[in-house]
Amino acid sequence: MTDTTAPHDPAPNDTAADDLALALRLADAADAISLPRFRSLDLVVSTKPDRTPVTDADQAVEKAIRDGLAASRADDGILGEEYGTHEGHGAGAHRQWIIDPIDGTANFLRGVPIWGTLIGLAIDGVPAVGVVSAPALGRRWWGARGQGAWARDAADAEPRRLQVSGVSELADARLSYNSLRGWDDEGRLDQLLDLTRTVWRASAIGDMWSYMLVAEGAIDIAGEFDLQPYDMAALQPIVEEAGGRFTSLDGETGPWHGSALATNGVLHDDVLARVRSR
Repeated sequence: MTDTTAPHDPAPNDTAADDLALALRLADAADAISLPRFRSLDLVVSTKPDRTPVTDADQAVEKAIRDGLAASRADDGILGEEYGTHEGHGAGAHRQWIIDPIDGTANFLRGVPIWGTLIGLAIDGVPAVGVVSAPALGRRWWGARGQGAWARDAADAEPRRLQVSGVSELADARLSYNSLRGWDDEGRLDQLLDLTRTVWRASAIGDMWSYMLVAEGAIDIAGEFDLQPYDMAALQPIVEEAGGRFTSLDGETGPWHGSALATNGVLHDDVLARVRSR
């Protein structure tokens, strides 16, 4: 995906827009690496100590993003899935770029197009900028505090502003829960099943796409367990700038608590009441 610039050029003192523009350029570089490796016959796949898969594309994408940040934001900190933490210095000590080079690696290595690069920026621990780029789907989403949330598909001439749905009753809502096993491992399968019986429709769309569909207003609730900050940091600003809410499944703020719940905002408290630990 190319030519996915921010909806307006950043003003000289507009730090949020400047950071967002950089994140979009980094996503362009990431897409140029990841998309040609998707469904390639020579893809190198290995297993990390936590028994999750990693490909040569994951590693190459994160290296490219880190190189871009070193050139443009040398003082800022970095947290990446593949290469860990780099501490910030000076003014950058309060700023941390949070990277998932390929969210949905299992899909990527099996030829399923639901995967994407996640680039987030947290300032004093609060996600402020997010870009999600899914080149195999021909889609990209982005947002920053005070800048709104936006998306562009391959066929779009201009970005479109995102807005969550106005669904106000669980009986009319659509839910994405990612996987039954994740909820079962947390001892909350009963809560999930109760919720699926309450909502209009439930499915396991999975990975970053569920949360972007909440931001688009196409679904109303997305939630899952067993997540790391790099799985969530880029998602939160997009969902919230689209008018939604993003917390853990116990209502904690930020991407630091191992789970995610994104909703259109109206339904959030009702969902929390149903899925919290009993």
